[in-house]
Amino acid sequence: MVSRSEPGYLAAADAIASTYQCRGGQPGLVYGIVAGGSLVHCRGFGQRWLDGPAPDADTIFRIASMTKSFTAAAILALRDDGALALDDAVADHVPELRGLRPATADSPPVSVRHLLTMTAGLPTDDPWGDRQQGLPLADFARLLTGGVSFAWAPGTRFEYSNLGYAILGRVISEASGSAYVDFIRERLLVPLGLSRTGFEIAGFDPANLARGYQRSGTGWSELVPDGYGAFAPMGGIFSCVSDLARWVSGFAGAFPPGAETAGGAHPLCRASRREMQMPQIALPQGPSRLPGDRSDRGPVSYGFGLFAAERSSGRIVQHSGGYPGFGSHMRWHPATGIGVIVLANSTYASTQPLASRLLDAMLREPSRHELSVREPSRREPSVRAEGADVQPLVCGPAPDPGGPWPTTLSAQRAVMALLRSWDDAAAERLFTENVALDEPFQERRRKVALIRERIGDFRADEQRAAEFDSPAHCRWWLRGERGVAAAEILLTPQRVPRVQFLGLAVPPDDSAPLGRVLQAVVSLLNEGARDWPLSLAASDALDTRLLLRQLQMAAAWAGHCQPGAFRAGNGATSVTVELDGETGRLILTVLVDPAEGGLVQVEITLDT
Repeated sequence: MVSRSEPGYLAAADAIASTYQCRGGQPGLVYGIVAGGSLVHCRGFGQRWLDGPAPDADTIFRIASMTKSFTAAAILALRDDGALALDDAVADHVPELRGLRPATADSPPVSVRHLLTMTAGLPTDDPWGDRQQGLPLADFARLLTGGVSFAWAPGTRFEYSNLGYAILGRVISEASGSAYVDFIRERLLVPLGLSRTGFEIAGFDPANLARGYQRSGTGWSELVPDGYGAFAPMGGIFSCVSDLARWVSGFAGAFPPGAETAGGAHPLCRASRREMQMPQIALPQGPSRLPGDRSDRGPVSYGFGLFAAERSSGRIVQHSGGYPGFGSHMRWHPATGIGVIVLANSTYASTQPLASRLLDAMLREPSRHELSVREPSRREPSVRAEGADVQPLVCGPAPDPGGPWPTTLSAQRAVMALLRSWDDAAAERLFTENVALDEPFQERRRKVALIRERIGDFRADEQRAAEFDSPAHCRWWLRGERGVAAAEILLTPQRVPRVQFLGLAVPPDDSAPLGRVLQAVVSLLNEGARDWPLSLAASDALDTRLLLRQLQMAAAWAGHCQPGAFRAGNGATSVTVELDGETGRLILTVLVDPAEGGLVQVEITLDT
């Protein structure tokens, strides 16, 4: 593992976790950072038990509902073996459910897929399900024979169900011919070398166990966890950061799609591990807590035993665990392979906010390329940023080798040469026919001249890495002595790709209407956005009261802001610019009326 005295961003992560621990929400916690297929950093705070040592990478905690990813993986392994199909009726594998009354006359039978995706129609059963952990199998069989109640017709809605995953444990036993715990151990734990992972505390050295606690007055009361039982498939596993790092790495290592052997040996094939992380059912969206609040930043879905959330940085895959005495969370970013694990020893410890903040910090860190150490392709060149060769990353599950096409990188270099010295003949060879039709070369030459006029003589920014939304896309930054502007290309899907799109962000002239309006909006944000200034003319269609509230919220999140890099805009009627704040970055888009120069539209988003 990387020493705490090594890179500064790891020391910063320690500081985040230390501050969280000081709030006193649990006797102890431990967190780990996963990157490049291994645990690269781990740090424990507080106590494994009262007056005991701090936890470390090998300290065992109950991980509760994080167990569901193991259960889902076992189901897919059996599916891959041909022992079951995801669309099998559950009653085909669990005899006690053969007489189950359907939710409605037109409801389909509950399937294995319904249980995996929590769309079986069963009502949420927290915290009841946690207290069924040790239910004997015979009692569970009687419970199922007595029937279950439906809140929804199967296949129509997500609702979190512990009972559904307990039933999947029965499916695993029936399809495999082995006890659930034996199948998990032999098919998943042993092949992965997860020797500190299991279902009974008696199997672990007490010195390596974190004891679970709940708040009792001003102190802590120790809790004795239930033993193994019928509900173990939904939350019964005990594990540690070092073992869970391998588990997380197995999922992160399934991206990008490529060779089956990439990312190391695993008992579940890469395609099935990716399938677990794909959105299967969208979660119901709750209302924003404040008007204009954009903090949710995209839909959240459930896959197979894992949640998938779309964020500005790409998809985040995650799952929490909560149980009397324990709280846990794991999350990772498939595009980079960077992940975080947090384990704590208090009842339903709120570990997700800490894990989320830690991962966000790693993804914002300019040196995250040092963390994301996927094997580079021998046929793929690197790009230079901050004076060092780093592997270019694609924001999404690009096929192996996982980076941009070599033709994308060569096209970026060719466009950069064209921007330095425009030549129509070279442009015709580089671009597809639509580029000149969409915007004549003469107009494109004028834009390049305006950029040079407004930010100075520019070159490719070595302080900021290029961005790739797909292997056929590249966004990079032009840095001049007076500012930074974005350039962007997109290649065609042809066998020999060509550039089909060139985008250039033209900064506005400070003395022109767009420039003056941009300055006024930024000043309004920094001054508290209390009243709309009479000097700032706005369209009747613009809700200035709502915009004032949005500016206030943006200022509260980011602090005092300064305009930074220009991301898009024609420089005359539209501009999109990064606002670098004291505590965060905003993206501000401003549109003005081409005739009157008045404010027509403002959009503010968080760059997280």
